[in-house]
Formats: sequence, structure tokens, C-alpha cells
Amino acid sequence: MTSEAVRIPAGDAGLAGDLVVPGPVRSVVLFAHGSGSSRLSPRNRAVATALQRSGLATLLMDLLTEQEEEVDALTAGHRFDIGLLSGRLTAAIGWLGRYPATTGLAVHLFGASTGAAAALTAAAQQPDEVQSVVSRGGRPDLADDALDRVRAPVLLIVGGEDREVLRLNHAAADRLRAPHEVHVVPGATHLFEEPGALEEVAEVACRWFLRPPQPPGEA
Repeated sequence: MTSEAVRIPAGDAGLAGDLVVPGPVRSVVLFAHGSGSSRLSPRNRAVATALQRSGLATLLMDLLTEQEEEVDALTAGHRFDIGLLSGRLTAAIGWLGRYPATTGLAVHLFGASTGAAAALTAAAQQPDEVQSVVSRGGRPDLADDALDRVRAPVLLIVGGEDREVLRLNHAAADRLRAPHEVHVVPGATHLFEEPGALEEVAEVACRWFLRPPQPPGEA
């Protein structure tokens, strides 16, 4: 297993990332954290560890620079800027294609909260590069018109007690033309803090990423 701190160029920004490649792999999962979070999100890191154990490489990255994070902490002005965040993910997808340790690997996206909208938007913008998308407690509705253009299979994971987000996910799923599923974790709230909830997230996400490629139009 190799683990390294990396820096990802995205326009004028340089974004910090943590890349783990657990031996010979065929795929890498790029994480998009939620509003007010970072690559150090304990929930995303727990999921990433489970994915690594299943033979998937992972890249957790900051979507904002340190200066942008300072502004966002005061104004929340960047965390809902889906155009900015998806652009950063698109840059990271390109970087993964060029970086020696990940060149040639299939790219999957894992988005949480507002990061899910950014992931879906990036998938719509990069249909030939993104193999699948998983959302954890996400806000896919914020992807807006990009939902209609996503081609990669999409798994929406939502807590059963996260009722408003569950409603928004079902509404977004109705707009998706790509193969998709909504997986409800019974008894879980938005942060999946209940015993076994995050483990279930990791398990179903791993199955989604590792399943054989699906023909267009099949879930």
C-alpha cells in the first residue's frame, strides 16, 4: 500500500489531497466532502478505509484553499457554489488521469451533502471519465440541470430518519436518466452516527463501485 500527500492544481488554486493506493488496483474513488468539511472528514475517511480494504484506491481532497475556507467559515459563501466545487472535482479527475500512480484507473466519485451535487455535476461534465457516483446523505437536488445529463450509474444513500433529505433524494432520482438506486439506511439520521449505519454506507458503496459496468439504461 502506498499513501502520500499530494497537491492538485485547479486553475489558480492548489488543493491538498491524501492519495492511498492499496497495491495493484483497477479503480480510484475521488471523494467530495460536504459543506463546512474537508478531506479530514472522519466519516469519509472511515468509508475510504473500507474501500481500500476492498482493493480500491482513494483520493480525499480539499475542495477549497485555506484562504477560501477561512472566508467560507464566516460567510458560507463557497460551500453552496456547486459550479466552483464541481470545477475543482473536474480538475482532480484530469489530474488522476495524468498522475503516475493512478493513470489508467477507472474513476468513481463519492459525494457527501453538497459534495454530492458537485460530484453529479462533474459526472455530467465528464461522462467518459466517471464510471459511477455514490452520494451519502447528499443534496443531489443542488445539481439542478446536471441531473438530466449524468450518464454514470448513481447510488443515493440516505438515512431513513433524514426525512427532508430523503424526500429531496427521491425527487432527484426521478429526474435521473442514468441507472440509479436509492438505498435507505433504516434508523439513520443525516450523519449516520447510529451503530452500524456508516458501516452499511461503506458496504453498499463498495458493492456499487466494484460491480461490473452496466449497459446504458440498466440499473
